[in-house]
Amino acid sequence: MTFAALLHPNVSSKAIEPFRSADCDIQIQTSLNNSEHPDAALIFGGDGTVHRHLPLLYRNNIPVLMVPKGRGNDFAKMLGITNERVALQAWRRFCSGGKNVKLIDLGLIRAGTEEILFCCVAGMGLDSVANARANRMPAWLRGFAGYLIAALRSLSSFVPVEVKVMAGQHEIQRSVFFVAVGNARSYGGGMKVTPRAQLDDGLLDMCMVGAMNKFKLLFRLPTVFFGEHLRIKQVEYLQSPRVRIESGRPLDVYADGDYACQTPVEISLIPRALKVIVPA
Repeated sequence: MTFAALLHPNVSSKAIEPFRSADCDIQIQTSLNNSEHPDAALIFGGDGTVHRHLPLLYRNNIPVLMVPKGRGNDFAKMLGITNERVALQAWRRFCSGGKNVKLIDLGLIRAGTEEILFCCVAGMGLDSVANARANRMPAWLRGFAGYLIAALRSLSSFVPVEVKVMAGQHEIQRSVFFVAVGNARSYGGGMKVTPRAQLDDGLLDMCMVGAMNKFKLLFRLPTVFFGEHLRIKQVEYLQSPRVRIESGRPLDVYADGDYACQTPVEISLIPRALKVIVPA
C-alpha cells in the first residue's frame, strides 16, 4: 500500500518519521493530481492545508488523516485528533487493518460558475476582514490570539452591511456585522461560532450577528470562543442543508481561513463526501 504525506511548507519532512514505524510506504508529496490514487493521505498542517487538497481528496475518494501542525487545527480537533500522539495512534490502527474510517459531509460554495469545497466554516463581513488581517500577521501571532486581535482592530472601521439570507423556509433581511456558515463548530483556533454544528448531520449551521452598538460587540466578541454569543439578542442562528446569501455590497468570503470568492453565494452540503481516519 502507498500513502501520501502532504506537508504545510513550514513543516519539516522529519515529522513523518514516527508514522513510518507502522511499516507503511509513505511518499512525501507537496500536492496531488488526478492520476495519483494513494491508499490514504496524511496531512501535516491545519485547516488551510486540508482545504487546499479537498477537491482531489474528495474526487479520488482518498481517506485522510489529519496531523495537527497548523495554527488553529479546528478540523483535526473536530475529528477528535487533539495532538500528534492521538494522530499516530489512529494511524497505527488504520495500518493494522482497523476500521477507524468514517464519512463526513463537506460544504460547497457556489459563486457564479465557481465551486469551492470547505470542511469547517465559511464567513463573510467583519469576519472576512479580520481573517485577511490575521493572515498578514507574523506566523507566531496567528491563530487564537491573532484572529481576536485582528477582529478588534477591524471593528472600528467596519460598516454593517444589509444582507438577504434564504435558508429553507426562512428568509431574513437585516443589517449585519458578519455571517458564518459552518459544517464544523469552530474556526480561528477555537472560536465556536457555530457551536451546534456536526460534521455528518447533513445540515449547515448559520450564525448571523446583526448590527449593534460597537462597544457592546467589542465586549461580547470574546464570548464566541465559548459559544456563548448565541445568547446575544442580535444573534440569529439556524440550521439548513442549503443557504443563499446576497449582500448590499460585495463581501469577501473566506473558507477554512482562505479567501474563496465574493457574495452573492449559495452554500450547500455534499453528504458523506470525505473519508477521514479517526481515533478509535
